[in-house]
Amino acid sequence: MTSLPRVRVETLPFGVLPNGSRAELFVLRAGNGIEAAITNFGATLTRLRTPDRSGAPGDIVLGFDDLDGYVDHRKFFGATIGRFANRIAGGRFILGNERYTLATNNGPNHLHGGVSGFDRALWDAAPGDGAVVFRYRSPDGEEGYPGNLDAEVRFSMARDGALRIDYRARSDRPTPVNLTNHAFFNLGNGADILGHELRLFSSRFTPVDDTLIPTGDLRKVAGTPFDFREPERIGARIGADDTQLARAGGYDHNFVVDGRPGTLRPAAEVYDRQSGRAMRVLTTQPGIQFYSGNFLDGSVTGRNGIAYTRRRALCLETQHFPDSPNQPHFPSTILAPGSTYRQATTFQFTTL
Repeated sequence: MTSLPRVRVETLPFGVLPNGSRAELFVLRAGNGIEAAITNFGATLTRLRTPDRSGAPGDIVLGFDDLDGYVDHRKFFGATIGRFANRIAGGRFILGNERYTLATNNGPNHLHGGVSGFDRALWDAAPGDGAVVFRYRSPDGEEGYPGNLDAEVRFSMARDGALRIDYRARSDRPTPVNLTNHAFFNLGNGADILGHELRLFSSRFTPVDDTLIPTGDLRKVAGTPFDFREPERIGARIGADDTQLARAGGYDHNFVVDGRPGTLRPAAEVYDRQSGRAMRVLTTQPGIQFYSGNFLDGSVTGRNGIAYTRRRALCLETQHFPDSPNQPHFPSTILAPGSTYRQATTFQFTTL
């Protein structure tokens, strides 16, 4: 059997930011036609091309044609999210004996790192053998968070096209850390993802209040529209008479990934019958946020002039649980000095 060729890495210019800084684009290409492009603006996955069952390549993530789209529209398409992914209730938490106040940029809550999170930063980048490493120092007090945090995100591609994201961080003071990637996926490039079949390796999820903050419960999915332990069409129960679905306008919930956190294990599988594309997500994280694109409203035009309308794409954000700094029985997100935050997520692609 002939082995696959090595993954190639190409560096390209990607535009100029308003402050005059130049962004770059790093393209990872596997020999089987799978390609990922990541810019150092926000350590953002801008493009992910995989072949369909006939071998025709297609982009399976939402994004923009150029840097200006990412600067002008903060929609988190493909971005690295930090210092804390998802929501923190009331934009505040207590650590030690000190109360910290954050921006409330999502109703009464703090979302995705605040007004200017990691998705707005220009990261240092170092391309290498089949990979590119992005580094960013978040200074003490940035967006209200304590401590100087040195974050590192490594995107690497295996010869078979599997895309892996490794996260590392260290801080000089105790601080909450919860990093993820916010890619929006549509495996068939159709008008919506309601026909996609989803499997989640989760027996429980964290229900939310009317501002989408977890109530603190770990509720069993059995007997609810949140049971994706066997593959199910996303649209099959999204309109069910269910308080949780009504609060989020669909799915926008954290699921507890079965198995032992810290070990790389299956979290999700997605399949699009029309294209034949299938994606498998493995992670070391304790949770995964399934978001069905409820708040896309067509006001943003993305790549190739396509208006991104409601439920055009889905997100599978591997993460710690939302609002963990305020919920001590959730897995801790507090990074102590001398410790290293480590997480990893892998996306595998096949056709059926």
